[in-house]
Amino acid sequence: MAEERLQRRTQFTASAESQKPRLKKGCPAPEFPILEKQNWLIHLHYIRKDYEACKAVIKEQLQETQGLCEYAIYVQALIFRLEGNIQESLELFQTCAVLSPQCADNLKQVARSLFLLGKHKAATEVYNEAAKLNQKDWEICHNLGVCYIYLKQFNKAQDQLHNALQLNKHDLTYIMLGKIHLLEGDLDKAIEIYKKAVEFSPENTELLTTLGLLYLQLGIYQKAFEHLGNALTYDPTNYKAILAAGSMMQTHGDFDVALTKYRVVACAVPESPPLWNNIGMCFFGKKKYVAAISCLKRANYLAPFDWKILYNLGLVHLTMQQYASAFHFLSAAINFQPKMGELYMLLAVALTNLEDTENAKRAYAEAVRLDKCNPLVNLNYAVLLYNQGEKQGALAQYQEMEKKVNLLKDSSSLEFDSEMVEMAQKLGAALQVGEALVWTKPGKDPKSKHRTTSTSKAASFQQPLGSNQALGQAMSSAAAHRKLPSVGAGGTSQPTKPPPLPLEPEPAVEASPAEAPSQIREK
Repeated sequence: MAEERLQRRTQFTASAESQKPRLKKGCPAPEFPILEKQNWLIHLHYIRKDYEACKAVIKEQLQETQGLCEYAIYVQALIFRLEGNIQESLELFQTCAVLSPQCADNLKQVARSLFLLGKHKAATEVYNEAAKLNQKDWEICHNLGVCYIYLKQFNKAQDQLHNALQLNKHDLTYIMLGKIHLLEGDLDKAIEIYKKAVEFSPENTELLTTLGLLYLQLGIYQKAFEHLGNALTYDPTNYKAILAAGSMMQTHGDFDVALTKYRVVACAVPESPPLWNNIGMCFFGKKKYVAAISCLKRANYLAPFDWKILYNLGLVHLTMQQYASAFHFLSAAINFQPKMGELYMLLAVALTNLEDTENAKRAYAEAVRLDKCNPLVNLNYAVLLYNQGEKQGALAQYQEMEKKVNLLKDSSSLEFDSEMVEMAQKLGAALQVGEALVWTKPGKDPKSKHRTTSTSKAASFQQPLGSNQALGQAMSSAAAHRKLPSVGAGGTSQPTKPPPLPLEPEPAVEASPAEAPSQIREK
């Protein structure tokens, strides 16, 4: 009986197996749990910037896969970053790195989020780990170089950026490499880098404008005009190039033409501090002092920590004999630029006119200590000492001034302001050291200016043998008609000249190329 039951069970099982349905051709395959089945839809919503729909699909996908879909987490992190939730994006990218530890892209995004959080050292460590997985990725080398810039490790930054250029040339890498040289104060190397960049990308208006500004800072006006003109050829609305061109015209005293250029720039960037600073200095050159102060006050409102604007405000108030206001702005400028002797010199002039002689002497002493090349500092200090009856001290400063003048005369063919020469001759006669100075140049135009040693300030301190009030009046009358010196691109030793486009001393945070939508990977 038992054998019969076993035989029936065996026959039934065999019969059931024989009746199992088979897939026919044309019938759909059975659905299996696929982690990446909606990646295409997530990608579509992301590139269309439909982030709400994208997040809805991501949420559904993560629920189905119990949070194991790497691509959905990756795109969710990108969206968080775009929304400003950097910490949340970092955590999600770290999850992606755990799910796929051999993927360099995940590590690059982790490092990018660390960089945006200001954790540059941690970012360099993660980028180095990513470099081990992919040694031929120029983005890793470039971003490593940017991180090293923020860590002030310029040698390592240069090495990484050069490696990036060897792997793949990009405008952004050239720009960052040039900024390193600017931070180090090496203008010649910076110009060489930007020249190579322009050869590689001749239609990049940012490169052309920056190169033109560097030439402008060095006083090479022909090449500056050429590169700025090329930039305007490719982009007639490039406000930086227009502003630089206007500053060149302003440098040569064409204030009306410069104001016309600035009017065009004001339509594009009405809240630009350099723009209003330059407009103010144009009005200053036209002797419209109230308008100059109004424009400079607006520039100061837009950029309260820009010492050049504060300097110019101090200079204009000195010109208008408003010495208390001049003291206020010059003191603020010194707080931001404490290593500049010319600021202390003008502060001393304000203190002299405020009848604070002791502090004026301290300011002059600090100016002499900081400024080793400008003879005007010593000349003005000698004037104050002579007016106070300290002839020995005045004689010492006068002799130091002559040493600086001789050094300048030997090193270059610069010309000195005629009024400055006349003042020095009067002081020399009063000190009984001779009326004719060895550095006077006969046959020159008496209105020619000394470009690198404070042109406007040379006119600002004439008639040294008079009273304090006469000193202020002479400065006021002479500063109004001076020619504004050449405009620097990255800061300058001439605070009275308008600085239209200062290059940023800190490199800008460059967007990582890995953030582009094209970098989103389909799994």
